[in-house]
Amino acid sequence: MTSEGSPVGRRVVLGMVGLGAVGVVVGARVQSGVNRAVGPVGSRVSGLIPAAGGFRFYSVVDSVKRVEPADYRLTVGGLVDRPRTFRFADLQALPQTRMTDDFHCVTGWTVSDVAWAGVALPDLLNVVGVRPGAKGVRFTSFDGAYTETLTLEQARRRDVIVATSMLGGPVSHEHGGPVRMYVAPMYGYKSTKWLGGIDLVDRVKPGYWEVRGYDVDAWIGRSNGYTS
Repeated sequence: MTSEGSPVGRRVVLGMVGLGAVGVVVGARVQSGVNRAVGPVGSRVSGLIPAAGGFRFYSVVDSVKRVEPADYRLTVGGLVDRPRTFRFADLQALPQTRMTDDFHCVTGWTVSDVAWAGVALPDLLNVVGVRPGAKGVRFTSFDGAYTETLTLEQARRRDVIVATSMLGGPVSHEHGGPVRMYVAPMYGYKSTKWLGGIDLVDRVKPGYWEVRGYDVDAWIGRSNGYTS
C-alpha cells in the first residue's frame, strides 16, 4: 500500500525493477527511462509494491491519512474570480465526464482501458472563473508533499479530469482517492493522487518529480527519453 512502508532509495528501486520484483518487464529504452524517472538523485519512493490489475502504487511519503468522501474538501483558489471549497457531493453534482483510456507510468508499465469519471477540469475552471494573468494550474496533494502543474492550455483539455470514480467504482485510497487527477495524454506523475487543492497561478513551476529530473511536459511517448 502507498500509505505504509519505509522509503525506497534509487538503487533499491532500480534493483527491484531489474529483478522483476514489481512485475515490470522492460527493454533497454524503457529501462533508460526508469533510470532517469523513478529515482533521480536525492529522491525517495515509499511503499512500492505490485498491485492487482497491473497497477503499481507509489507514494513519496511514509503515510497518507485516509479521507472518507463525506469528509473530503477540495479548495480551488489563486487567480480565480470565485474561490471555492468543494465537497465530494459538490463535485458529483457538476456535469460529469466519463472516459476510458490507458494509464501509462513513466517507469514503463501500462494498464489498458481504465474507466474514469468525474469533472472535466475545464468545467471546474468555468465554475470558479479564471482571471486574466493566469498561466498555469497548480495541484497539491493532501499527502503534504506532492505537487504538480499544467499550463492553462493543457488544463483546458477535455481529457483532463478531476476523478471521483475509477474502474467502475470509487477511487480507492491506494489509487489516490477519494479524488485524484487523471491527465490522459501524459505520464502518470501528472495525475496527482489524494488531490487537496487546485490553484490558478501566474507561471508554471516544476512539480515534485520535475525538480528531481522529470520533464515538465510529460506527453506520452514524447518526453522523458521516449520517442513514438
